Amino acid sequence: MNNTTVIIGAGISGLVMAQKLVAAGATVVVLEKSRGVGGRMATKRVGGAVFDQGAQFFTVRDAAFTELVEGWRERGLVKNWPDSQHRRMVGAPSMTAVPKALAEGLEILREHKVTAARRHECGCWELDVEGQGIVRAERVLFACPVPQALAMLKVGEVVLPEGTAEELKALQYHPCLALLVTLAGPSAVPVDGLAFAEGPVRWIADNVKKGVVQSAPAAVTIHAAAEFAEANYGLPEAEVAAKLLTAVEGMLGATVTATTLHRWKFSEPKTTHVERCVWLPELTLGFAGDAFGGPKVEGAVLSGLALAERVGRELQRLSCAEEDGEV
Repeated sequence: MNNTTVIIGAGISGLVMAQKLVAAGATVVVLEKSRGVGGRMATKRVGGAVFDQGAQFFTVRDAAFTELVEGWRERGLVKNWPDSQHRRMVGAPSMTAVPKALAEGLEILREHKVTAARRHECGCWELDVEGQGIVRAERVLFACPVPQALAMLKVGEVVLPEGTAEELKALQYHPCLALLVTLAGPSAVPVDGLAFAEGPVRWIADNVKKGVVQSAPAAVTIHAAAEFAEANYGLPEAEVAAKLLTAVEGMLGATVTATTLHRWKFSEPKTTHVERCVWLPELTLGFAGDAFGGPKVEGAVLSGLALAERVGRELQRLSCAEEDGEV
């Protein structure tokens, strides 16, 4: 029997989940639709400029997460935000440092977009991967936005328990619009590199002052407010850019030389599940991510760890049963 566990999504939740399961002896394959890993812990190069285009920092509160972060710090993967007055952590040199390190040693199939997930009576799973054929697994763990997971299951005609289905359908997300702006000179963003705003802009960050890059060209990341993103998500890039640049004109400080707009349809969860993860042993199916642990990097990590722990206990139980001749 194929005893592989497939994780769909190589964001921070999927990566910590995979690492924990592999450490416990499980066979794990991660399927990621994009070319890179890390999800919204993303860094993008545009010409000579470098941007943290998604999450700009994370905070640390939970003891389990604190332990992980200290390990990352010892490896030089994270550092304090330049402004030491705040308890913010950033990747070193950029936010992709942590997910790239977590991806090391894992079997990750990139540019593998799952379009359907179906479960057979024998208990095994078949995943249709766009342009790649079928991937088979014993268990499937979703670490992608819940609406995407439910869409894959719907195509595969998988029926979830009624209560669980309703809880998962209720999990909705704000979209995100991230404008990456290259400037001809230094920005007027405060010296610590981050400023929160009002109106259409949520915040603006200077990637040079933050330490993502050490020299010109100046590169600032602008994230739209959730309400603005929802109302303007489908507008042409030029229109969105014009509105956001006008809102932060006083903090640009130099001539704009280039802009690039990145859109996330499923960004910050509007609400979160009451549990840190969902594990359905009767279907060998699980769900994790920031819609369960909380809408932050820490929440996504804690959710991935929680699901890995539950699946790990199930694998241990099956292993003991096999040794005792019960299966």
